[in-house]
Amino acid sequence: MAARDSVRALRRRPAAALMAAASLMLALAALGAPATAGDSWPARPIHWIVPYVPGGGTDITARLLTPALSRALGQQVVIDNRPGAAGNLGTELVVSAPPDGYTILFATVANSINESLYENLPFKLERDLASVSLLTKLPNVLEVNLDLPITDVRGLIDYARAHPGALNFGSGGTGTSVHLSGELFKALTGISMVHVPYRGAAAALADVIAGQVQLMFDNLPGSIEQIRAGRVRALAVTDSERSPALPELPTIAEAGVPGYAASAWFGVMAPAKTPPAVIARLNRELVAALAQPEIAQRIAALGSVPAAGPPAAMEAFVHEEIAKWAKIVAFAGAKAP
Repeated sequence: MAARDSVRALRRRPAAALMAAASLMLALAALGAPATAGDSWPARPIHWIVPYVPGGGTDITARLLTPALSRALGQQVVIDNRPGAAGNLGTELVVSAPPDGYTILFATVANSINESLYENLPFKLERDLASVSLLTKLPNVLEVNLDLPITDVRGLIDYARAHPGALNFGSGGTGTSVHLSGELFKALTGISMVHVPYRGAAAALADVIAGQVQLMFDNLPGSIEQIRAGRVRALAVTDSERSPALPELPTIAEAGVPGYAASAWFGVMAPAKTPPAVIARLNRELVAALAQPEIAQRIAALGSVPAAGPPAAMEAFVHEEIAKWAKIVAFAGAKAP
């Protein structure tokens, strides 16, 4: 009996020893294992690609958020303006960047427009970029040079009909929401205006003020200070509802163009296959930044409405926007240069 017990004890000891050794190896592996992407990110500055020139509504909004975002992440978030091709150049730069969270995109409504405006884009928005969060939604604003004898939308339509071909409207680039806002206006009113694209909305606005072009449709954040300063005359907003920032301005539909509605949005996207933990961290900090009272107040003063939410909400929204703008592009007959 004692002999059998001894044999059983000998058989148990190797198994126990193996289990103990395995537990020790797992513990050591856990101690030495690298942190997950979410734990270690970010370890260096983050480049936030804004695919437009400095000074426009996109740039203003991004620079409003970067200080809070940098503090929350513990790394500098660096704005990198990369204008060109209605935002496509900067977007392609992000699409081709490593999916490590160190290059992100300031996405705009133009990205959803470009899916139908350009026939041979080297990327697809929903395939090649991951949604992080919407930032804001905002109307565009129809504004004219002060020397133009026009004070309302009906006056603009009448003037254009009386002076065919005399009006030029500027925009921040072909295919942007501000350009298509003008094309939709032309289509619904039957008037003639010549589109003059600029390398960014700030340059177009400067020429409206100087009288080089007579009018433009602009993202409200990019023009609101000039409107308040009396350097341009705002006639209406393009959204289906009035803007709380300029409640005295009617919508274009209210002002005599039934069915007119167009608006813009800003958001953040990252290269596809960016680790989910990085997307979640970015989303969390962006939502928190937009909820800060001083930032929320500034956003509202610019004429924007905070729209931050989970990545899935932005993904669904972008899908709907691509379909909506494809109809407007077709309706207006707009084509990329």
